[in-house]
Amino acid sequence: MCKPDAGPIDRPHVVPYSRAMHAELDTLEARIRQVAELCHTLRRENIALRQQLLTSQQDSKQLAARLDAARTRLHALLDTLPEDV
Repeated sequence: MCKPDAGPIDRPHVVPYSRAMHAELDTLEARIRQVAELCHTLRRENIALRQQLLTSQQDSKQLAARLDAARTRLHALLDTLPEDV
């Protein structure tokens, strides 16, 4: 657990990081930011794709219902035709 009076990482009484270490940390920070940004982008895309899927599924159900209704009407019309035609 952190102490409430703890200061920044490179406090004066701690041996400072070398320039190379700072460069590595900066590179790591940039990569972490890129990964976080990618995660946010993927999350937004995932939400959009889920919405598109839901819409497509609803459209499919509506088309299936219309197809069933048309099939029922067609069978009813066929039943009204005389058998000798």
